[in-house]
Amino acid sequence: MKQAKKRNYYDYSLFFIIIFLLCFGVIMLYSTTSYQAQMQGQTTTQYLKSHLLGIGIGLTAMIMISKIDYHFWERFAWIGYVVALVLILLVLSPLGKNSNGATRWLRIGSLTFQPAEFAKIAIILLMAHLIKISIKSINKIWTMVKLVGITFPVVAMIKIITNNLSSAIIILGIAVVMIFIATPRYDIFVLGGGVGVGVLAIFLLNVEKIMNIGDNFRMGRVIAWLHPEEDPLGKGFQVLQSLYAIGSGGMFGKGLGNSIQKLNFLPEPQNDMIFAIICEELGLFGAVCVILMFVFMLWRFMVIANNAPDLFGTMLVIGIMAHIAIQVILNIAVVTNSMPNTGITLPFISYGGTSAMCLLAEMGLALGVSRKIKVE
Repeated sequence: MKQAKKRNYYDYSLFFIIIFLLCFGVIMLYSTTSYQAQMQGQTTTQYLKSHLLGIGIGLTAMIMISKIDYHFWERFAWIGYVVALVLILLVLSPLGKNSNGATRWLRIGSLTFQPAEFAKIAIILLMAHLIKISIKSINKIWTMVKLVGITFPVVAMIKIITNNLSSAIIILGIAVVMIFIATPRYDIFVLGGGVGVGVLAIFLLNVEKIMNIGDNFRMGRVIAWLHPEEDPLGKGFQVLQSLYAIGSGGMFGKGLGNSIQKLNFLPEPQNDMIFAIICEELGLFGAVCVILMFVFMLWRFMVIANNAPDLFGTMLVIGIMAHIAIQVILNIAVVTNSMPNTGITLPFISYGGTSAMCLLAEMGLALGVSRKIKVE
């Protein structure tokens, strides 16, 4: 009896969920920004056109990357890491662009680019490579410390130079998740998690005292998170308006395009707070559907990672999965006031050309790994 011939696999389920989230994001972005664009004297599609340009470039990159053997990118792991550091440093040069009081972008001609987004891809690629070559000693504490330490220059530079704490947290979180999956020693992480929870509890119990000696900007955000109603016109304003949007949506929402909070009540609704507009216009039902779409995406990543032909492919997809999971969880936590506001966008849905391009490039890597899976 002849053995069934094996063929290459391609995860069309992941591909279609990406397209669905992008299309849904475009619809919600137009609904969210059309009024705001008009108030700024622009056309109603001003934000949408900029976002679509990023999606177009990102989809092209995704398709091209998915057709290239993912092992090809491993040789650029260290190069990508160095390039990420250089791009972050360039923010200090005349190429740096300031927006809303923060200099986090590079302006190249008429295009703007956020180095932190590229840094996330670079760290995923480098960590997958390093875990692969050090897998025999991955259960040693010193090896884990070295792997986490590799991310510190990028994390520190993003925090200090661009003052982008949210991206720094995500990059560090990606590295920790990848190492956690790779190592059989969970006791280190349980101990570290316990210490972290203890430190956080002490911090929250003494936040008012710490505010007098710490970073007033960061501490102000923590105070606004704990007591948003006591600062309704300051840092607590955005949180309160977000909660109003969520609460007023009810079960099925006010209907697409009928949000009240996007009419200059909720600041920057197209970025960090777009999930609040989803809740207001589509209700709890729409919000749950969006969350389920992301859960389905994470499940597809797990399927690809479990069936990847080698460790590098597995860790590459695990890193991408960690990135999406951390960013979605943190965004929804901020919008629902479950944690302090840290300025984290919702993947594929929030406004941002750089974010869309880099996320879609990551999707190309995941799809590229799926192409190498053999099925009968």
